[in-house]
Amino acid sequence: MGNIFNECSKLKKINLSSFKTDNVTDMSNMFSECNSLRKINLSNFNTNKVTNMKNMFSLYSSLIELNLSNFEIGERTKVTQIFKGCKSLYDIILTNFK
Repeated sequence: MGNIFNECSKLKKINLSSFKTDNVTDMSNMFSECNSLRKINLSNFNTNKVTNMKNMFSLYSSLIELNLSNFEIGERTKVTQIFKGCKSLYDIILTNFK
């Protein structure tokens, strides 16, 4: 899933509530430079096997709310610059975050 929505600058809405991510290992640059999305809910994502989240939300200038409830980040998961350039982000929901 690395780069799947990278540079989707006109994307305004996205519903990922039924995405199956049980076997995903790479989410790097997944939403990087998606400048029109303001809120995103990833609370149903299973991130148990993800080892790379580098730049996942970077350069995302209009993101204001992010739900990462139930996210799991293992000690070997790369998370460098995950929120780089998220100038408007003010609400991150981390219920059951591990």
